[in-house]
Amino acid sequence: MSESNLNITTPPDTSPHPVSAWLWAVRYGIGIVMVAGGIVVLAINPAGVGVDGFAMAAGGGLSVLMLNALYRLGVSGDEERARHEQAWRYFEEHGEWPEDPPPRKRQWVLPAGVLTAEAEAAQRAARQQDVSRSTGATATAAH
Repeated sequence: MSESNLNITTPPDTSPHPVSAWLWAVRYGIGIVMVAGGIVVLAINPAGVGVDGFAMAAGGGLSVLMLNALYRLGVSGDEERARHEQAWRYFEEHGEWPEDPPPRKRQWVLPAGVLTAEAEAAQRAARQQDVSRSTGATATAAH
């Protein structure tokens, strides 16, 4: 990698790009119109030429739709590769992957009745204070 590639510090853009109505019309409308035209030809002339016209128009329309789907699948791989490359650049710069959630703080949960060393030391100190108070109280009562 060159030095200029390492200077990119922005996380990858994951927002979807808006698609216009004209693009949808070209992308899917042509195939749908061809299939619909085949259905119309079949309805007008159900015998002979109508069946052949339906097969040609429906086959052509479905192939247009299939080619569009395959093209979209191929292009999405390129976009994903570009996003992954941006994420690696961000990782090299910052040391963390952009989509990773922040690490959670570890929190320990002990079963009931289990004491930590600190809690045990606090109980021992409390017992010693109780013993010293009780011995102090008996010593003052004896005088």
